[in-house]
Amino acid sequence: METTKWVVDPMHSEIQFKIKHLVISTVTGSFKTFTGDVTSTGNDFNNASIHLSLDVNSIDTNRQMRDEHLKAGDFFDAKDFPKINFESTSFTKKSGDEYKLNGNLTLKGVTKPVELNVEYGGSEKDQQGNIKHGFEITGRINRKEYGLVYNALTETGGLALGEDVKLVANIQIAKAA
Repeated sequence: METTKWVVDPMHSEIQFKIKHLVISTVTGSFKTFTGDVTSTGNDFNNASIHLSLDVNSIDTNRQMRDEHLKAGDFFDAKDFPKINFESTSFTKKSGDEYKLNGNLTLKGVTKPVELNVEYGGSEKDQQGNIKHGFEITGRINRKEYGLVYNALTETGGLALGEDVKLVANIQIAKAA
């Protein structure tokens, strides 16, 4: 079977996270700089191999002061851990356009297995005739399992941040040159 190498198109992709603040509302952030590749065999993506790497220093929550705090040791510690990495262990079709993506997420020097849901958005040729494929990846992790344990208390003794972090990535890939 033929193996095809694909690369993430950063111009048409985004990687976001969402976390509860004061456990009453959601703050959304993103990583502006990332790379990734997919290796597939045959005519579909079943059993594809997937790798993503995010630049922690590219974090953006629309507030520079918060972004700088997130890069510091209380959170991501970008100086010592400049990358967040994901490497798949399996990618299996469930039904229709739905897949299950399992892999290892390394964040702040801690590697843990994660299970993510993937919806295949389809394929289309761009204006230059290059075939592109789109995917939406969603999941959840507990930030404390990765050493992101900072949590100031509010005036009433409540927690400032939720523990669960929602992950949402919209990824478009193109054949590697």
